[in-house]
Amino acid sequence: MALDINKNKSEKVHNWAMVIVTDRCIGCDACYVACKSEWDVSPSKEAYRTKVFEIEDKDNDGKPTVRFLPVLCNHCENAPCVSVCPTESSYKREEDGIVLVDPALCIGCKACMVACPYNARYYDEEKKTVDKCTFCLPRLEQGLAPACVRTCVGRSRNFGDLNDPESTVSKILREATSVRRLKESSGLRPNIYYVTMNN
Repeated sequence: MALDINKNKSEKVHNWAMVIVTDRCIGCDACYVACKSEWDVSPSKEAYRTKVFEIEDKDNDGKPTVRFLPVLCNHCENAPCVSVCPTESSYKREEDGIVLVDPALCIGCKACMVACPYNARYYDEEKKTVDKCTFCLPRLEQGLAPACVRTCVGRSRNFGDLNDPESTVSKILREATSVRRLKESSGLRPNIYYVTMNN
């Protein structure tokens, strides 16, 4: 999947978002493995940039079933992790809305971890800094999709620019039967969308 990256940094050129079609996620953890491999994340289970949770549920007939919920940094418009950071190492890029951590400024105080309502940050014991999903920014700058999207077996994960009405994510959001964002009522305005489709 090739992405168009405009290098103009003066305005919000892109509004990157991920749309996860929940009924397509099979819980295979390919996204989790691809992310750990791409970013050389510690093998520790506490260290992850993305994770898939297994949720026990019941189907329409009341029979037990399992659903899968991929979770990662939601790159919120009103990111609480940014506002609590004492060194401003957690910041939001104005040109595209991606929330990042500058490891050179991070003192490892973990205030951002506490503030994140998605538990999407982890402390890297080796580097003594906090880390998280970056939407694979170096890949984006090469016109490539994030590693978790590229490897998604069920095509559950989709990535693109909400400013482009013809992007895959914009089209899916228009065609979805239901659209939700985690903790949406908190006013954070997350950029990860969870949808169900008719097909």
